[in-house]
Amino acid sequence: MQTQKSRVLVVEDEADVRDLIVLHLKREGYEVFAVDDGEKALKHLADPGNLASTDLAVVDWMLPGMNGLDVTKWIHETKTLLPILMVTARADSTDIVRGLESGADDYVTKPFEIPVFLARVRSLLRRSKQGLQTEDAVGTKKLRIGELELNSETYDVNVGTEKLNLTPSEFKLLKALMQNQGRVLSRDRLIELVQGEGVSVVDRAIDTHVFGLRKKLGSASDFVETIRGVGYRMKSAD
Repeated sequence: MQTQKSRVLVVEDEADVRDLIVLHLKREGYEVFAVDDGEKALKHLADPGNLASTDLAVVDWMLPGMNGLDVTKWIHETKTLLPILMVTARADSTDIVRGLESGADDYVTKPFEIPVFLARVRSLLRRSKQGLQTEDAVGTKKLRIGELELNSETYDVNVGTEKLNLTPSEFKLLKALMQNQGRVLSRDRLIELVQGEGVSVVDRAIDTHVFGLRKKLGSASDFVETIRGVGYRMKSAD
């Protein structure tokens, strides 16, 4: 049970699935606000107070009207780092990649086992909170390599004068690489840093995030070096 209740937004149109998710989240001690379509989710999050107090969004893909991908993109465009767990029956690998590229931090396919679902929820919440605690402990707010600068306090990333719009996972991936400049980080290690320890993610998740990150880095993309068969490394500006 949670000593301090985290708040979870559930966006699911199937009543039986929604009720099941809400039941088990509440049993775990979370506060839950549930809606059955994307428009209601956006209306809820459009209130700055609700957005600030929400710790995790669980979003179904196939929703009436605005689908889960659009909800995820909207959340991302608000500049918040609200973690998003996508839940859907679309289990094809190309769909999973689309879900991750839209800004989802993790992905669960239906039908799912409740213990697995709850493990994903705990991992995303833990990862989000640990990120804040690590920043407070380390005290390093800005990381810079050449013209590439990351600000952990404002969640801004700039290449020269250009401000980049990264997904939460892309931001955390870039931060991990910059904090470990010169070190080779395996895919498994990056999964621990970006997706959470002890949580099974799709094989292509990290590669997908790196691909998206490189596209957005533009002229700074060469700093992210692929170590074939191992993982990735952030090179220096020299």
